[in-house]
Amino acid sequence: MDKYLFRRYVLFIISLFINAFGIAFITKASLGTSPITSVTYVASMFTPLTMGQWTILFNFSFLIFERLLMTREDMKKDKRIYLMQIPITLFFGVFIDCSMNMLYWLAPVAYLNKVVSLLAGCVILAIGIALEVKANAAMVAGEFFVYTIARRFRTEFGYTKLGFDIAMVVIACVLSLVFMSGIYGVREGTVVAAIIVGPIVHFLTPYYSFLDKWINSGKETADKAAVPAHSSHTVIAIAREYGSGGHQLGEMLSKELGIRLYDNEFIHMAAQKSGMDEQYIRENEQRLPSFWLKCVFPQGGRTLDKSLSPDDILFVAESKIIQELAEKEPCIIMGRCGDFVLQHNPGIIKVFCYTDEASAVKRCTEDYGIPADKAEAEIRSINQSRKTHYEFYTGTKWGDPHHYHLMLNTGSMNMQTACSLIAGLYRARTGKNSSK
Repeated sequence: MDKYLFRRYVLFIISLFINAFGIAFITKASLGTSPITSVTYVASMFTPLTMGQWTILFNFSFLIFERLLMTREDMKKDKRIYLMQIPITLFFGVFIDCSMNMLYWLAPVAYLNKVVSLLAGCVILAIGIALEVKANAAMVAGEFFVYTIARRFRTEFGYTKLGFDIAMVVIACVLSLVFMSGIYGVREGTVVAAIIVGPIVHFLTPYYSFLDKWINSGKETADKAAVPAHSSHTVIAIAREYGSGGHQLGEMLSKELGIRLYDNEFIHMAAQKSGMDEQYIRENEQRLPSFWLKCVFPQGGRTLDKSLSPDDILFVAESKIIQELAEKEPCIIMGRCGDFVLQHNPGIIKVFCYTDEASAVKRCTEDYGIPADKAEAEIRSINQSRKTHYEFYTGTKWGDPHHYHLMLNTGSMNMQTACSLIAGLYRARTGKNSSK
Protein backbone atom coordinates (compact mmCIF):
# COMPACT_ATOMS: atom_id res chain seq x y z
CA MET A 1 0.00 0.00 0.00
CA ASP A 2 1.22 3.48 -0.85
CA LYS A 3 2.40 5.19 2.35
CA TYR A 4 0.32 8.29 1.66
CA LEU A 5 -2.83 6.22 1.25
CA PHE A 6 -1.91 4.46 4.48
CA ARG A 7 -1.64 7.85 6.19
CA ARG A 8 -5.09 8.75 4.89
CA TYR A 9 -6.50 5.57 6.41
CA VAL A 10 -4.78 6.34 9.72
CA LEU A 11 -6.34 9.80 9.75
CA PHE A 12 -9.70 8.32 8.83
CA ILE A 13 -9.60 5.83 11.74
CA ILE A 14 -8.61 8.66 14.09
CA SER A 15 -11.51 10.72 12.78
CA LEU A 16 -13.89 7.79 13.40
CA PHE A 17 -12.85 7.67 17.05
CA ILE A 18 -13.25 11.44 17.43
CA ASN A 19 -16.68 11.20 15.81
CA ALA A 20 -17.68 8.40 18.17
CA PHE A 21 -16.38 10.34 21.16
CA GLY A 22 -18.33 13.41 20.05
CA ILE A 23 -21.51 11.37 19.64
CA ALA A 24 -21.02 9.86 23.09
CA PHE A 25 -20.46 13.32 24.57
CA ILE A 26 -23.68 14.59 22.97
CA THR A 27 -25.59 11.54 24.16
CA LYS A 28 -24.27 11.86 27.72
CA ALA A 29 -25.58 15.42 27.86
CA SER A 30 -29.05 13.82 28.18
CA LEU A 31 -30.64 16.25 25.73
CA GLY A 32 -30.98 13.75 22.91
CA THR A 33 -28.40 12.40 20.50
CA SER A 34 -27.40 13.27 16.93
CA PRO A 35 -29.96 12.43 14.18
CA ILE A 36 -27.88 9.67 12.57
CA THR A 37 -27.53 7.80 15.89
CA SER A 38 -31.03 8.50 17.21
CA VAL A 39 -32.42 5.11 16.13
CA THR A 40 -29.53 3.11 17.57
CA TYR A 41 -29.58 5.06 20.83
CA VAL A 42 -33.33 4.57 21.31
CA ALA A 43 -33.01 0.88 20.42
CA SER A 44 -30.32 0.47 23.07
CA MET A 45 -32.67 1.89 25.69
CA PHE A 46 -35.20 -0.99 25.50
CA THR A 47 -32.98 -3.92 24.41
CA PRO A 48 -29.95 -5.69 25.91
CA LEU A 49 -27.72 -4.49 23.03
CA THR A 50 -25.52 -1.42 23.41
CA MET A 51 -25.60 1.66 21.23
CA GLY A 52 -22.41 0.54 19.50
CA GLN A 53 -23.77 -2.94 18.81
CA TRP A 54 -26.94 -1.50 17.33
CA THR A 55 -24.79 0.83 15.22
CA ILE A 56 -23.00 -2.18 13.73
CA LEU A 57 -26.26 -4.02 12.99
CA PHE A 58 -27.95 -0.91 11.60
CA ASN A 59 -25.03 -0.01 9.34
CA PHE A 60 -24.77 -3.57 8.04
CA SER A 61 -28.42 -3.30 7.03
CA PHE A 62 -27.44 -0.22 5.01
CA LEU A 63 -24.93 -2.35 3.11
CA ILE A 64 -27.70 -4.75 2.08
CA PHE A 65 -29.94 -1.95 0.80
CA GLU A 66 -27.01 -0.26 -0.94
CA ARG A 67 -26.29 -3.40 -2.91
CA LEU A 68 -29.93 -3.60 -4.01
CA LEU A 69 -29.80 0.00 -5.23
CA MET A 70 -26.45 -0.30 -7.02
CA THR A 71 -26.16 -1.35 -10.64
CA ARG A 72 -23.41 -3.70 -11.79
CA GLU A 73 -21.52 -0.68 -13.13
CA ASP A 74 -21.94 1.17 -9.82
CA MET A 75 -20.55 -1.82 -7.94
CA LYS A 76 -17.59 -2.08 -10.28
CA LYS A 77 -16.82 1.60 -9.85
CA ASP A 78 -17.31 1.78 -6.08
CA LYS A 79 -16.32 -1.72 -4.96
CA ARG A 80 -13.47 -0.54 -2.70
CA ILE A 81 -15.62 2.10 -1.02
CA TYR A 82 -18.44 -0.42 -0.59
CA LEU A 83 -16.29 -3.15 0.96
CA MET A 84 -14.43 -0.69 3.20
CA GLN A 85 -17.71 -0.03 4.98
CA ILE A 86 -17.45 -3.45 6.68
CA PRO A 87 -14.33 -2.76 8.80
CA ILE A 88 -15.34 0.89 9.19
CA THR A 89 -18.70 -0.14 10.65
CA LEU A 90 -17.04 -2.53 13.10
CA PHE A 91 -14.54 0.12 14.20
CA PHE A 92 -17.25 2.76 14.57
CA GLY A 93 -19.50 0.56 16.69
CA VAL A 94 -16.66 -0.43 19.00
CA PHE A 95 -15.49 3.19 19.26
CA ILE A 96 -18.97 4.34 20.29
CA ASP A 97 -19.20 1.78 23.10
CA CYS A 98 -15.64 2.56 24.24
CA SER A 99 -16.43 6.28 24.27
CA MET A 100 -19.63 5.76 26.24
CA ASN A 101 -17.66 3.75 28.80
CA MET A 102 -14.87 6.36 28.93
CA LEU A 103 -17.44 9.04 29.69
CA TYR A 104 -19.05 7.14 32.58
CA TRP A 105 -18.34 10.16 34.77
CA LEU A 106 -20.28 12.59 32.55
CA ALA A 107 -23.82 12.87 33.95
CA PRO A 108 -24.80 16.55 34.11
CA VAL A 109 -27.86 17.36 36.22
CA ALA A 110 -28.36 21.10 35.87
CA TYR A 111 -29.84 22.12 32.51
CA LEU A 112 -27.05 24.64 31.87
CA ASN A 113 -24.44 21.93 32.39
CA LYS A 114 -26.33 19.71 29.95
CA VAL A 115 -26.27 22.47 27.34
CA VAL A 116 -22.54 23.01 27.84
CA SER A 117 -21.91 19.27 27.46
CA LEU A 118 -24.06 19.18 24.34
CA LEU A 119 -22.18 22.06 22.72
CA ALA A 120 -18.83 20.52 23.66
CA GLY A 121 -19.93 17.27 22.04
CA CYS A 122 -20.97 19.10 18.88
CA VAL A 123 -17.54 20.73 18.62
CA ILE A 124 -15.79 17.38 19.15
CA LEU A 125 -17.99 15.75 16.50
CA ALA A 126 -17.27 18.61 14.07
CA ILE A 127 -13.51 18.20 14.64
CA GLY A 128 -13.82 14.53 13.72
CA ILE A 129 -15.97 15.11 10.64
CA ALA A 130 -13.61 17.80 9.33
CA LEU A 131 -10.69 15.39 9.77
CA GLU A 132 -12.68 12.63 8.06
CA VAL A 133 -13.28 14.91 5.07
CA LYS A 134 -9.60 15.84 4.95
CA ALA A 135 -8.54 12.17 5.06
CA ASN A 136 -10.74 11.51 2.02
CA ALA A 137 -10.10 7.76 2.29
CA ALA A 138 -13.50 6.13 2.69
CA MET A 139 -17.12 6.73 3.65
CA VAL A 140 -19.16 5.58 6.62
CA ALA A 141 -22.15 3.39 5.83
CA GLY A 142 -24.82 5.98 6.54
CA GLU A 143 -23.22 8.51 4.24
CA PHE A 144 -22.65 6.03 1.42
CA PHE A 145 -26.24 4.84 1.76
CA VAL A 146 -27.49 8.40 1.20
CA TYR A 147 -25.11 8.79 -1.73
CA THR A 148 -26.44 5.56 -3.26
CA ILE A 149 -30.03 6.79 -2.95
CA ALA A 150 -29.15 10.18 -4.44
CA ARG A 151 -27.35 8.56 -7.36
CA ARG A 152 -30.08 6.02 -8.06
CA PHE A 153 -32.95 8.52 -7.98
CA ARG A 154 -30.92 11.49 -9.30
CA THR A 155 -31.57 13.76 -6.34
CA GLU A 156 -29.27 16.32 -4.75
CA PHE A 157 -27.18 14.80 -1.98
CA GLY A 158 -27.84 17.57 0.54
CA TYR A 159 -31.61 17.33 0.32
CA THR A 160 -31.44 13.53 0.33
CA LYS A 161 -29.32 13.66 3.49
CA LEU A 162 -31.80 16.04 5.08
CA GLY A 163 -34.67 13.66 4.32
CA PHE A 164 -32.66 10.70 5.59
CA ASP A 165 -31.86 12.36 8.92
CA ILE A 166 -35.47 13.42 9.40
CA ALA A 167 -36.53 9.83 8.70
CA MET A 168 -34.07 8.56 11.34
CA VAL A 169 -35.50 10.92 13.94
CA VAL A 170 -39.07 9.96 13.06
CA ILE A 171 -38.23 6.23 13.27
CA ALA A 172 -36.55 6.81 16.64
CA CYS A 173 -39.64 8.61 17.94
CA VAL A 174 -41.94 5.84 16.72
CA LEU A 175 -39.77 3.13 18.35
CA SER A 176 -39.71 5.10 21.58
CA LEU A 177 -43.48 5.53 21.61
CA VAL A 178 -44.16 1.88 20.79
CA PHE A 179 -41.70 0.27 23.19
CA MET A 180 -41.39 2.86 25.99
CA SER A 181 -44.75 4.66 25.79
CA GLY A 182 -43.10 8.04 25.39
CA ILE A 183 -40.48 9.93 23.41
CA TYR A 184 -37.02 9.31 24.86
CA GLY A 185 -33.59 9.86 23.35
CA VAL A 186 -34.84 12.52 20.93
CA ARG A 187 -34.91 16.03 22.35
CA GLU A 188 -33.83 19.59 21.66
CA GLY A 189 -30.21 18.42 21.60
CA THR A 190 -30.97 16.37 18.49
CA VAL A 191 -32.10 19.49 16.65
CA VAL A 192 -29.18 21.55 17.93
CA ALA A 193 -26.66 18.92 16.79
CA ALA A 194 -28.29 18.73 13.35
CA ILE A 195 -28.09 22.50 12.92
CA ILE A 196 -24.71 23.54 14.32
CA VAL A 197 -22.28 20.67 13.64
CA GLY A 198 -22.10 21.33 9.89
CA PRO A 199 -21.29 25.05 10.16
CA ILE A 200 -18.57 24.26 12.70
CA VAL A 201 -17.11 21.73 10.25
CA HIS A 202 -17.19 24.41 7.55
CA PHE A 203 -15.32 26.79 9.88
CA LEU A 204 -12.69 24.21 10.89
CA THR A 205 -11.94 22.66 7.48
CA PRO A 206 -9.47 25.30 6.21
CA TYR A 207 -7.35 24.87 9.34
CA TYR A 208 -6.54 21.27 8.35
CA SER A 209 -4.57 22.42 5.30
CA PHE A 210 -1.34 21.77 7.25
CA LEU A 211 -1.98 18.04 6.63
CA ASP A 212 -1.97 18.38 2.83
CA LYS A 213 1.70 17.64 2.27
CA TRP A 214 1.68 14.74 4.73
CA ILE A 215 -1.15 12.92 2.97
CA ASN A 216 -0.54 14.02 -0.61
CA SER A 217 3.03 13.03 -1.42
CA GLY A 218 4.16 16.62 -1.11
CA LYS A 219 1.80 17.62 -3.90
CA GLU A 220 -1.12 19.96 -3.68
CA THR A 221 -4.59 18.52 -3.20
CA ALA A 222 -6.29 17.61 -6.46
CA ASP A 223 -8.77 20.10 -7.85
CA LYS A 224 -12.34 19.32 -6.86
CA ALA A 225 -13.89 20.65 -9.99
CA ALA A 226 -11.92 19.00 -12.79
CA VAL A 227 -8.50 17.79 -13.86
CA PRO A 228 -5.70 20.27 -13.16
CA ALA A 229 -4.51 22.56 -15.91
CA HIS A 230 -0.88 22.25 -16.95
CA SER A 231 -0.70 25.28 -19.22
CA SER A 232 2.63 27.02 -19.69
CA HIS A 233 0.85 30.38 -20.04
CA THR A 234 1.28 32.90 -17.27
CA VAL A 235 -2.06 33.76 -15.67
CA ILE A 236 -2.72 36.45 -13.09
CA ALA A 237 -5.50 35.38 -10.69
CA ILE A 238 -6.81 38.29 -8.63
CA ALA A 239 -8.92 37.68 -5.54
CA ARG A 240 -10.23 40.82 -3.90
CA GLU A 241 -12.25 42.31 -1.12
CA TYR A 242 -15.22 44.35 -2.21
CA GLY A 243 -14.26 48.00 -2.52
CA SER A 244 -10.54 47.32 -2.95
CA GLY A 245 -10.62 48.23 -6.65
CA GLY A 246 -9.71 44.81 -7.92
CA HIS A 247 -11.61 45.17 -11.21
CA GLN A 248 -10.06 48.56 -11.89
CA LEU A 249 -6.64 47.08 -11.17
CA GLY A 250 -7.37 44.25 -13.60
CA GLU A 251 -8.28 46.72 -16.34
CA MET A 252 -5.08 48.67 -15.76
CA LEU A 253 -3.02 45.47 -15.92
CA SER A 254 -4.75 44.41 -19.12
CA LYS A 255 -3.72 47.66 -20.83
CA GLU A 256 -0.25 47.63 -19.31
CA LEU A 257 0.58 44.06 -20.26
CA GLY A 258 -1.52 43.67 -23.38
CA ILE A 259 -3.34 40.58 -22.13
CA ARG A 260 -7.09 39.99 -21.72
CA LEU A 261 -9.04 40.48 -18.51
CA TYR A 262 -11.87 38.04 -17.79
CA ASP A 263 -14.42 39.17 -15.24
CA ASN A 264 -18.01 39.92 -16.21
CA GLU A 265 -17.51 37.86 -19.37
CA PHE A 266 -17.78 34.77 -17.17
CA ILE A 267 -21.52 35.22 -16.81
CA HIS A 268 -22.22 34.70 -20.51
CA MET A 269 -19.51 32.04 -20.87
CA ALA A 270 -20.76 30.08 -17.85
CA ALA A 271 -24.33 30.24 -19.13
CA GLN A 272 -23.20 28.68 -22.42
CA LYS A 273 -21.10 26.06 -20.66
CA SER A 274 -23.71 25.03 -18.07
CA GLY A 275 -26.97 25.76 -19.87
CA MET A 276 -28.03 27.91 -16.92
CA ASP A 277 -29.90 31.20 -17.15
CA GLU A 278 -27.65 34.27 -17.25
CA GLN A 279 -29.86 36.12 -14.79
CA TYR A 280 -29.53 33.27 -12.28
CA ILE A 281 -25.76 33.36 -12.65
CA ARG A 282 -25.65 37.12 -12.27
CA GLU A 283 -27.65 36.94 -9.04
CA ASN A 284 -26.00 33.88 -7.50
CA GLU A 285 -22.43 33.84 -8.80
CA GLN A 286 -19.91 33.40 -5.97
CA ARG A 287 -22.77 32.99 -3.51
CA LEU A 288 -24.27 29.84 -2.03
CA PRO A 289 -28.07 29.98 -2.23
CA SER A 290 -28.27 26.71 -0.31
CA PHE A 291 -25.34 27.54 1.97
CA TRP A 292 -27.00 26.51 5.24
CA LEU A 293 -28.02 23.17 3.78
CA LYS A 294 -24.49 22.67 2.45
CA CYS A 295 -23.03 23.58 5.83
CA VAL A 296 -25.37 21.26 7.72
CA PHE A 297 -24.18 18.43 5.47
CA PRO A 298 -20.59 19.39 4.47
CA GLN A 299 -19.10 17.03 1.90
CA GLY A 300 -16.24 18.99 0.42
CA GLY A 301 -13.23 16.99 -0.77
CA ARG A 302 -14.91 13.59 -0.80
CA THR A 303 -13.74 10.60 -2.79
CA LEU A 304 -17.09 10.37 -4.58
CA ASP A 305 -18.86 13.13 -6.48
CA LYS A 306 -22.26 13.97 -5.04
CA SER A 307 -25.29 15.01 -7.08
CA LEU A 308 -24.65 18.59 -8.09
CA SER A 309 -26.81 21.51 -7.04
CA PRO A 310 -27.16 24.55 -9.35
CA ASP A 311 -24.40 26.43 -7.51
CA ASP A 312 -22.12 23.36 -7.77
CA ILE A 313 -22.80 23.18 -11.51
CA LEU A 314 -21.96 26.87 -11.83
CA PHE A 315 -18.69 26.44 -9.96
CA VAL A 316 -17.68 23.47 -12.11
CA ALA A 317 -18.60 25.32 -15.32
CA GLU A 318 -16.58 28.41 -14.38
CA SER A 319 -13.64 26.27 -13.26
CA LYS A 320 -13.54 24.53 -16.63
CA ILE A 321 -13.72 27.88 -18.41
CA ILE A 322 -10.79 29.17 -16.36
CA GLN A 323 -8.73 26.10 -17.27
CA GLU A 324 -9.58 26.46 -20.94
CA LEU A 325 -8.59 30.14 -20.92
CA ALA A 326 -5.30 29.31 -19.22
CA GLU A 327 -4.59 26.73 -21.92
CA LYS A 328 -5.44 29.24 -24.64
CA GLU A 329 -3.54 32.42 -23.68
CA PRO A 330 -1.93 34.52 -20.95
CA CYS A 331 -4.73 36.37 -19.19
CA ILE A 332 -6.06 37.94 -16.02
CA ILE A 333 -8.75 36.06 -14.09
CA MET A 334 -10.85 38.04 -11.65
CA GLY A 335 -12.14 36.04 -8.67
CA ARG A 336 -14.02 32.75 -9.31
CA CYS A 337 -11.48 30.84 -7.14
CA GLY A 338 -9.05 31.17 -10.07
CA ASP A 339 -6.00 30.85 -7.83
CA PHE A 340 -7.28 27.48 -6.60
CA VAL A 341 -8.52 26.18 -9.95
CA LEU A 342 -5.11 26.90 -11.52
CA GLN A 343 -3.05 25.87 -8.53
CA HIS A 344 -1.15 23.30 -10.62
CA ASN A 345 -0.34 25.81 -13.35
CA PRO A 346 3.39 26.64 -12.96
CA GLY A 347 2.82 30.11 -14.40
CA ILE A 348 0.08 31.18 -11.98
CA ILE A 349 0.51 34.53 -10.21
CA LYS A 350 -1.85 34.74 -7.24
CA VAL A 351 -2.80 38.20 -5.99
CA PHE A 352 -5.08 39.29 -3.16
CA CYS A 353 -6.33 42.88 -2.94
CA TYR A 354 -7.62 44.23 0.34
CA THR A 355 -8.14 47.63 1.89
CA ASP A 356 -9.21 49.38 5.05
CA GLU A 357 -12.90 50.01 5.66
CA ALA A 358 -12.72 53.78 5.14
CA SER A 359 -11.06 53.40 1.74
CA ALA A 360 -13.54 50.70 0.73
CA VAL A 361 -16.51 52.88 1.72
CA LYS A 362 -15.08 55.84 -0.18
CA ARG A 363 -14.59 53.78 -3.35
CA CYS A 364 -18.05 52.23 -3.07
CA THR A 365 -19.78 55.58 -2.67
CA GLU A 366 -17.73 57.53 -5.21
CA ASP A 367 -17.11 54.89 -7.89
CA TYR A 368 -19.91 52.34 -7.43
CA GLY A 369 -22.71 54.76 -6.55
CA ILE A 370 -23.70 53.01 -3.32
CA PRO A 371 -25.41 55.30 -0.75
CA ALA A 372 -23.08 56.19 2.10
CA ASP A 373 -25.46 54.85 4.75
CA LYS A 374 -25.56 51.43 3.07
CA ALA A 375 -21.94 51.06 1.99
CA GLU A 376 -20.55 49.41 5.13
CA ALA A 377 -23.31 46.79 5.26
CA GLU A 378 -22.92 46.07 1.53
CA ILE A 379 -19.16 45.63 1.90
CA ARG A 380 -19.53 43.23 4.83
CA SER A 381 -22.23 41.23 3.07
CA ILE A 382 -20.36 40.79 -0.21
CA ASN A 383 -17.05 40.02 1.48
CA GLN A 384 -18.75 37.38 3.62
CA SER A 385 -20.32 35.83 0.51
CA ARG A 386 -16.97 35.73 -1.28
CA LYS A 387 -15.23 34.26 1.76
CA THR A 388 -17.93 31.62 2.25
CA HIS A 389 -17.97 30.66 -1.43
CA TYR A 390 -14.17 30.39 -1.62
CA GLU A 391 -13.69 28.41 1.57
CA PHE A 392 -16.59 26.06 0.85
CA TYR A 393 -15.28 25.04 -2.58
CA THR A 394 -11.54 25.15 -1.91
CA GLY A 395 -11.16 24.12 1.73
CA THR A 396 -8.55 26.88 2.18
CA LYS A 397 -8.78 30.25 3.89
CA TRP A 398 -9.71 33.24 1.77
CA GLY A 399 -7.14 36.00 2.16
CA ASP A 400 -4.50 33.83 3.85
CA PRO A 401 -1.20 35.61 3.01
CA HIS A 402 0.65 32.29 2.76
CA HIS A 403 -1.51 31.32 -0.20
CA TYR A 404 -0.76 34.30 -2.45
CA HIS A 405 2.30 35.70 -4.20
CA LEU A 406 1.27 39.32 -3.62
CA MET A 407 -0.92 40.86 -0.90
CA LEU A 408 -1.78 44.43 -1.93
CA ASN A 409 -3.36 46.98 0.39
CA THR A 410 -4.90 49.31 -2.14
CA GLY A 411 -5.86 51.70 0.65
CA SER A 412 -2.19 52.45 1.35
CA MET A 413 -0.99 52.80 -2.26
CA ASN A 414 -2.37 54.21 -5.47
CA MET A 415 -3.63 51.87 -8.16
CA GLN A 416 -0.73 52.61 -10.48
CA THR A 417 1.74 51.44 -7.84
CA ALA A 418 -0.26 48.25 -7.32
CA CYS A 419 -0.41 47.73 -11.09
CA SER A 420 3.35 48.20 -11.41
CA LEU A 421 4.06 45.65 -8.68
CA ILE A 422 1.99 42.95 -10.38
CA ALA A 423 3.27 43.87 -13.84
CA GLY A 424 6.85 43.63 -12.58
CA LEU A 425 6.26 40.12 -11.26
CA TYR A 426 4.56 39.13 -14.53
CA ARG A 427 7.50 40.38 -16.62
CA ALA A 428 9.97 38.64 -14.33
CA ARG A 429 8.07 35.39 -14.87
CA THR A 430 7.75 35.77 -18.63
CA GLY A 431 11.04 37.48 -19.39
CA LYS A 432 9.26 40.43 -21.00
CA ASN A 433 10.75 43.77 -20.04
CA SER A 434 8.21 46.05 -21.63
CA SER A 435 4.51 46.20 -22.26
CA LYS A 436 3.01 45.40 -25.60
